[in-house]
Amino acid sequence: MKVVYVTGCCGFIGGYVTRNCLSQGWRVIGVDKMTYASNPELLNEFEPNPNFKFIRSDINDLERLMECDYVINTAAESHVDNSIVDSKVFMHSNVNGVHHLLELILHKRQFRMPVFLHFSTDEVYGDIENGSHTEVDILKPSNPYSASKAAADMLVYAWARTFNVPYVIVRPTNNYGIGQYVEKLIPKSTKHLSLDKPIHLHDHGDPVRTWLHANDTARAVHTIIESGAVNEIYNISGNAQLPNKTVVQQIINTYYDKDLTNSWRHYVENIERAGQDVRYSVDDSKLKSLGWQAVAEFETELKNIVLHYKENFVW
Repeated sequence: MKVVYVTGCCGFIGGYVTRNCLSQGWRVIGVDKMTYASNPELLNEFEPNPNFKFIRSDINDLERLMECDYVINTAAESHVDNSIVDSKVFMHSNVNGVHHLLELILHKRQFRMPVFLHFSTDEVYGDIENGSHTEVDILKPSNPYSASKAAADMLVYAWARTFNVPYVIVRPTNNYGIGQYVEKLIPKSTKHLSLDKPIHLHDHGDPVRTWLHANDTARAVHTIIESGAVNEIYNISGNAQLPNKTVVQQIINTYYDKDLTNSWRHYVENIERAGQDVRYSVDDSKLKSLGWQAVAEFETELKNIVLHYKENFVW
């Protein structure tokens, strides 16, 4: 039986990771400071499980780590638009928070240091018009959010080199699924349709993103822990690469239950975003060599998500 910390356990990805770890029979110590993007209802699901212990705390304020095998760090500020408006909280959580966790792990060196499994992002590579980034490519972040994540990756490298802190870095593509906070494209678009407001679409919807279901992400973490190597980086790619405008078209068609592809622009408002990346793409053949692959079908899952938020309005 493994003992793992999951920081950000009430966040979107953290919730899926926590659920997966508990399903394996592992003991999970969940940490969350319960920000605006946290889902407190997840505690109703997790806390009845005797293998789950919850600590309400900012990761910067944790005083110590209990004996554990892994610290899975999903805690982060992740919305690019927010980072452009005010980057300070991103530096606090994404950089200072990672530094603090690395120091807590270092304090366990007289016993056995747990592996730091850190959630980075495909955005640290910057955009790429053709081809896909591999794990050895240089990092060229384009906005304050991705810069904060790249900075955290550099801290992990340095603590591994200087102090032998064991680590795994994962770099997933755009995650989606039920439970995502409504500032992200799919739930926000559905919410705006419910309010009869235009969907905000950056740069005419031309930027291309690769979509990865959060359940597939959680499965990837499990695969890496069971079959992967320590002191490695793993890209995690979804199986649907689409322009944002195509995703919005599908959202509109699903919401109104009819084909509005020829008139979808009636429902959107174009917004320019500074530093917008035109296309992200990562090569995850390294992870697939361990036996993992993304299995969620994007069109099917997208319909389920849109109908869920149509019936369950989230403020």
